[in-house]
Amino acid sequence: MPDTQKTQQTQQTPLPSAATSTPVIPPVLAEVVRSGFVEGRHRGSLVLLGADGTVELALGDVTAPVFPRSTNKPMQAAAVLRAGLDLSGERLALAAASHSGETFHLDLVQKLLAEHRLTAAELQCPPDLPLDPVEAETYLAAGAVRDRVTMNCSGKHTAMLAACDLNGWPKGSYLDPEHPLQRLIHDVIEEAAGEPVAAVGTDGCGAPLMAISLTGLARAYRHFVLAPAGSAERRVADAMRAHPEYVAGTRRPDTWLMREVPGVLSKMGAEAVQAVALPDGRALAFKIDDGSTRVLGPVLARALRLLGADAPVLDRIGSAPLLGAGREVGEIRAVI
Repeated sequence: MPDTQKTQQTQQTPLPSAATSTPVIPPVLAEVVRSGFVEGRHRGSLVLLGADGTVELALGDVTAPVFPRSTNKPMQAAAVLRAGLDLSGERLALAAASHSGETFHLDLVQKLLAEHRLTAAELQCPPDLPLDPVEAETYLAAGAVRDRVTMNCSGKHTAMLAACDLNGWPKGSYLDPEHPLQRLIHDVIEEAAGEPVAAVGTDGCGAPLMAISLTGLARAYRHFVLAPAGSAERRVADAMRAHPEYVAGTRRPDTWLMREVPGVLSKMGAEAVQAVALPDGRALAFKIDDGSTRVLGPVLARALRLLGADAPVLDRIGSAPLLGAGREVGEIRAVI
């Protein structure tokens, strides 16, 4: 683990900005086409790695640090395993999840809390509605209110608390960047990415958020799928791939991709970040500059095809129609 001085220095390192460096204008990755007219463009950066780990394609600045948001969750889940927490199957997949808030997600979070003698009141993720819009409507129609268990990161937070309880670490400060668990997560991310964490911020759920480059993020996912059987990283990858509905939800592209393409590891993050690794080590990561998640599917499908993947599910993932009066009048399309 890094010493305190090193961690503090890392936290104080600012991300590049217009005030400290010359900004790189990222290329257009997707267009919004309505009635044959291009009415919008989404810029971003993307990196593709070959099976040997070399960069096959780099668009935009793929070496500058970004906040990976929830694409960091597999590394966070691996850290709780390294801390000694014994999770497997659906429980481990949920520890790496941005779950949709479907009934089976919420039921398993409650079971995990009970199994580890924890309460929902100990969770420090904010109360929220289900992430999936359909589930949110059903939830509100039933008269329910925002809840910590319903928040999409509740599985991760439950696993973090359980790891703290197991090790006798303070539970009240488990989100402090200097907490032993968060320092362990910091180490796991650096090891998997093959580069130092450039900055530490705060994620939407309140957990420390470690910045790495898109190239480092793609390397991390490649590291997970190629890790030795039985290692913490491989156990996380295997659980996510075996139980993708617990990582996302029944109406989510990550689930569709991991269910229908054997051996693929896939995870999206807020602000339009996506990382994927194929079982032979080919990997990709990208971020849409304006944070618009509506273009994730088209760009993801195109990037996977450029990486050499081919499966019917890519048509489903890549479809992003635009509607006018309820009928299709255009689309969001990748232009890479």
